[in-house]
Amino acid sequence: MKKVLTMMEEELKQAFGECGYEDRFAKVVLSNRPDLCEYQCNGAMAAAKAYKKKPIDIAGEVSGKLQDSRIFSMAEAVMPGFINLKIREDFAAEYLNSMASDSRLGLSAAEPAETIMVDYGGANVAKPLHIGHLRSAVIGESIKRMGRALGHNTIGDVHLGDWGLQMGLIIEELRERKPDLVYFDDTYQGEYPETAPFTISELEEIYPAASAKSKEDAAFKERAQEATFKLQNGFAPYRAIWKHIMAVSLADLKKNYANLNVDFDLWKGESDAQPYIPGLIDDLIRQGLAYESQGALVVDIGEPEDTKELPPCIVRKSDGAALYATSDLATIIEREKDFHPDRYIYIADKRQDLHFTQVFRVAKKAGIVRKEIPMAFLGFGTMNGKDGKPFKTRDGGVMRLEQLIANIDEAVFSRIMENRTVSEEEARETAKIVGLAALKYGDLSNQAAKDYIFDIDRFISFEGNTGPYILYTIVRIKSILNKYLENGGSLSDIKILPPASESEKGLALQLLKYNEVMETSFEELAPHKICQYIYELSNELNRFYHDTKILSEEDKARQAGYIGLITLTKDVLTACIGVLGIEAPERM
Repeated sequence: MKKVLTMMEEELKQAFGECGYEDRFAKVVLSNRPDLCEYQCNGAMAAAKAYKKKPIDIAGEVSGKLQDSRIFSMAEAVMPGFINLKIREDFAAEYLNSMASDSRLGLSAAEPAETIMVDYGGANVAKPLHIGHLRSAVIGESIKRMGRALGHNTIGDVHLGDWGLQMGLIIEELRERKPDLVYFDDTYQGEYPETAPFTISELEEIYPAASAKSKEDAAFKERAQEATFKLQNGFAPYRAIWKHIMAVSLADLKKNYANLNVDFDLWKGESDAQPYIPGLIDDLIRQGLAYESQGALVVDIGEPEDTKELPPCIVRKSDGAALYATSDLATIIEREKDFHPDRYIYIADKRQDLHFTQVFRVAKKAGIVRKEIPMAFLGFGTMNGKDGKPFKTRDGGVMRLEQLIANIDEAVFSRIMENRTVSEEEARETAKIVGLAALKYGDLSNQAAKDYIFDIDRFISFEGNTGPYILYTIVRIKSILNKYLENGGSLSDIKILPPASESEKGLALQLLKYNEVMETSFEELAPHKICQYIYELSNELNRFYHDTKILSEEDKARQAGYIGLITLTKDVLTACIGVLGIEAPERM
């Protein structure tokens, strides 16, 4: 379906044209004075300069052409040259009924659909997910889901850290703890065991112990570096250990990401990019892009339009080792071979902005990615405690993500049990759904690039701009619909009627924005705009609910119209929280 703004602008363009003005002035925006009008066109102001006329005269001419509009009930020229607009109630009802009868709720599928690679997650194997992994996971998941909602082939890749020194550290620590394992027996000739010689709990304890030891014991670190070199060059016993590390870690990572309602299409890692690195280096040298600087191999990324000098991208260290940039470039080569993406989106800490600027520019300069292919980096800020510092546990450590989820679930459970209207078992299940919504919405409702305060009491509140408030609104609608059905009503063949009250029209106007908000939020990579929209939509629904006797309305056609309106509201809210990776319970 066409967006309402598009339909409005088409009428304005015709009106401007009939008055002898260019249609480029026919831009319609939401009113910044909702007490006066619902939408406005300010194009007469700009047209006045081009045509040497008074803005109010042009506005008067154009608004005169709109008096018999099928969309506008009011088109009024006001000083100094604004055109104030209000939507016809029958047009609003017609559009909302079209939304209600469409499985996509009026959301147009992208033409053409693109293949979009979304790189988010960035977890390291052998390490538990902690709160530092939260933002990448929930923001990236929402971006991926937004793209899919718009009809794009959106591919999510976790891009694991699975190939660096951490592997050598684990191997050497394992050797010291369990020297009798067959992997460390030079005379062993058989098949390596299928079962890992450690559990996820042991593995998560081995790595930090080895890391700490490497800082104190230079000989241990040197052995770990040698083990890493052997692993990366195909040494069979270490490859076998690496496969165990991957299997155990992936099982745990998938479980913990699933607890966040986050899922990846690809579980690729740095190891998958390694085969492409030698060819990448050779190609950069062959093209004359890479040159030696202080023993390292670098590529200049500066462009004439840069306002500040940017350092070159190091693609090979002086000791011959690859870096993150090398791995990321090799990964892009693999993605180009396998998927030919039309667009790339990376989600990571905003402090990595320079890194991705370097990677994207080298990729374009080397012809790995065509110059016209968009490559976007969405950098996010820090989740801080109430003291304004990065969120920590009470003892000052980094909190595991599963502990954070457990804490917020328990807080929601306690809040639910204060009313004691459901069984403890149902309260536990509901708390998981509501707790996750509180956590994810608390994050996503903030502009990604900004730091924010993690406030569990505010996040779990059932009032204000919170996840629980949005879910409560959906559950309220479900309750009304259930009572309507219990009283003999039917949800089939109901029509939304032209709004007859201020609160009914306010709800209708908010619903009309749905496809505009979804498209804009994805274009701008801004999940917080969806959050703001559903908060405003929930407010309008609750205002309508308090102003209207839905279930006791005696006019059955009018009552059915109310039911159609709130059903569409429920469907739009559910679709929006779905792209945020949130679900609603049946009761709260």
